[in-house]
Amino acid sequence: MSLFRKIFNQEKKETLDKGLEKSKTSFFGKLSKAVVGKSRVDDEVLDSLEEVLVSSDVGVTTTLKIIERIEARVARDKYMGTEELNSMLREEIAGLLSETHSGEAAELALPEVEGPYVIMVVGVNGVGKTTTIGKLAYQFKQQGKTVVLGAADTFRAAAIDQLEIWAQRAGVPLVKQQMGSDPASVAYDTLSAAVAQKADVVLIDTAGRLHNKVNLMNELGKIRRVMQKVVPGAPHEVLLVLDGSTGQNAFEQARAFTQVTEVNALAVTKLDGTAKGGVVIGISDQFQVPVKYIGVGEGMEDLQVFNKFEFVDSFFSGHN
Repeated sequence: MSLFRKIFNQEKKETLDKGLEKSKTSFFGKLSKAVVGKSRVDDEVLDSLEEVLVSSDVGVTTTLKIIERIEARVARDKYMGTEELNSMLREEIAGLLSETHSGEAAELALPEVEGPYVIMVVGVNGVGKTTTIGKLAYQFKQQGKTVVLGAADTFRAAAIDQLEIWAQRAGVPLVKQQMGSDPASVAYDTLSAAVAQKADVVLIDTAGRLHNKVNLMNELGKIRRVMQKVVPGAPHEVLLVLDGSTGQNAFEQARAFTQVTEVNALAVTKLDGTAKGGVVIGISDQFQVPVKYIGVGEGMEDLQVFNKFEFVDSFFSGHN
C-alpha cells in the first residue's frame, strides 16, 4: 500500500481519479518530453521541470520552492536518475500540502461552536459559488444537520433565484429579501432565523464584485459586524470559491479576496473539465490557506472534502 493511499471512500476516490485525469495527462505528457534522452537530473532537466510546473499552473512562487528542494536533494545525493524524478516530485508536493493542511480531512466535519456554525462564502460570479453552497447544504443535510441558507448577494436578481433553486434541491430553508436590499440585513435575518430554529449550519452567499475592492471590503466587513451581533465569533469560516479551470486568474482572485477579507478556507471547483489542477497545489501554498473542498464533477456528491493524501495519490497514480 502506498504511503499516501488512505482510501476513505472507493467511489469518491474513483471520481477524484477521473476528475484529475486531464490535469495529470497534460502534466506527465510535458514531463516525459522534458526528460526524454536524459538519464540523470541535471540543470537542464531542472530548467525543463520548472517550465512544466509553471505551464501546469502550479504558480511561479511554488514552482521555485519545489525546484529548490529538488536541487538540494540532487546536490546532497550527488547523482539522481531521471527515473526518480516522479517519486521526488510526489514527496515534495505532498510535503508542501502538508505544511498548509494539518491533519487529514476525510469527511464533512465541523468544529464545535456555540450556536450555528456560520460559513460566509465569497468569490466572483461564475466560479461555481452558488453551486458550491447548494452542494454543501445537501451534504450537510445528508449528515442529519439542519441547514439555513442566506441570499446576501443582493446585487444580482439571478443570484437570489439560483440560490433558491439550490435550496429547493437540497431541501433546506432560504432567507432572502428583494434585489438591491442591504446584504448585511439579509445576513442578520438569516442568522436570527438559524438561532431561532437551532440550526447547525448557516451558509451565507455574498456578492463578488472585484472592480471596486474598497466597496467589497466595506460590504464584507459590515456583514461580519452584523452577524457577530447575532452569533458571537461569526463567521467561523470565510470560504473563497475559485474556478480551477481559470488557472492563473484563480491566483489573482485569491490575492484580491485575501486582501479584502480574512479568508480561512478555499474551494476549488471545475477541476474535472480542465488540465489546470496544479492550481490546487500553488494556491494553497502561496496563500497559506487550506483547500477544504474540490469540485470534480456535476453530481451533488462530487464536491469533495479535500484530502491531501488522496489528491497526491490520484495525481500520481499510474506515474510512479
